[in-house]
Amino acid sequence: MIRVFLMGFMGAGKTTLGKALAKDLGISFIDLDQYIERRYMKTVSQIFATKGEQGFREIESRLLREAGEFDDVIVSCGGSTPLIGDNMDYMLAQGKTVYLKCDNDTLLRRLKAASATRPLIAGKTDPELAAFIESETKRREPGYLRAEFICPGDRLETRDQISETIQYLEQLLNLK
Repeated sequence: MIRVFLMGFMGAGKTTLGKALAKDLGISFIDLDQYIERRYMKTVSQIFATKGEQGFREIESRLLREAGEFDDVIVSCGGSTPLIGDNMDYMLAQGKTVYLKCDNDTLLRRLKAASATRPLIAGKTDPELAAFIESETKRREPGYLRAEFICPGDRLETRDQISETIQYLEQLLNLK
């Protein structure tokens, strides 16, 4: 049985890598945010707007535990998922945990293009976004570093880079 939880800051490439890794291994992939959206038939932004961040985090923790019971699955967690309550302890007990680590310049470049769809950064100017990334990565990293494994996330721009990262991760996690 394979159960891997990918974590890291928004824009680190968790979904990109998770989909490709799951396909390579022939197993299921769950993006936790998309899983929540399908279950609640609302976008994450809509859930934030109606239930607030606390309400969303309760839903996220509950559905993490649901997805974390599946066999042969790669789960891409939201950026804050491992930092909420006992979610990290749960993931460590349920499977292999991987922190997808990126430098702040890479995160800024990736997030500038997607800021409108992410409630925590929507409407931020480039300098505000850069400052947010700097402060939040510092705040979150101690939680992310509890993961069993660290994988570089900066090299997920091309198919070749994604393939190289998959090979590295499969060897690191002893998946093949």
